Amino acid sequence: MAGEQATDRSVYKITGADARSFLQGLVSNDVNKLDQGMIYTAMLTPQGKYLFDFFLLLQDGDILLDVKTDRAAALVQRLSMYRLRADVQIAPASDLCVNRGLNDAPAGAHADPRNPALGWRSYEAAPAGAPTIDWDAIRVPHCIPETGIELIPDATYILEAGFETLNGVDFRKGCYVGQEVTARMKHKTELRKGLRVVNITGHAPVGTDIKRDGKLVGTLFTQSGGQAIAYLRLDRAGAGMQAEGAEISLD
Repeated sequence: MAGEQATDRSVYKITGADARSFLQGLVSNDVNKLDQGMIYTAMLTPQGKYLFDFFLLLQDGDILLDVKTDRAAALVQRLSMYRLRADVQIAPASDLCVNRGLNDAPAGAHADPRNPALGWRSYEAAPAGAPTIDWDAIRVPHCIPETGIELIPDATYILEAGFETLNGVDFRKGCYVGQEVTARMKHKTELRKGLRVVNITGHAPVGTDIKRDGKLVGTLFTQSGGQAIAYLRLDRAGAGMQAEGAEISLD
């Protein structure tokens, strides 16, 4: 299948002698992994809540940052706030397009680090074709959250969103903003809430409450092919869940 241009993504170049150490102190993944290829990572609040998720990649000596366009300006502002006197420059790479696809990866493409089912990504001056791939049909059965849908700024905790499975967090890298809360959730608590794939009969809008016996159980998100991604209170989830008349069930 041919690739397509991800028209909702923007690319930035992060340069300067301190670029790598600067990012290492801010993001959830280990920036030193860039030597092996693309990484997926997040920036958090000091309280450990999600703010941004993005890809990082070394290309031609620069660190490329691939982020959802509608979050790009806020991310650059946040990065600039932390920059202080570090030798770091952040500039839009307006000459590069984000291309992605399944199968037949072109030369220079990189496997999406979140899940093999998501295919490849590449960064080129020439855009690929118009979007044609139903990414929701891939995301839903693999429980892969999307920026601004399942991943909600100032609300989501990345471990509840599956970032460990998505290769988006490293527990050995040392300190970064929000690290303490994330580490505590990993080592000292049992997750009682989180994203799960559910079966759905019917349809309800994204953001609809899921209830069981009149009690709030969670929230319904992306739906595709009789399945959906839902955020659930795992101790309350079970038979008889509904979201505005749609029937929800776990396998």
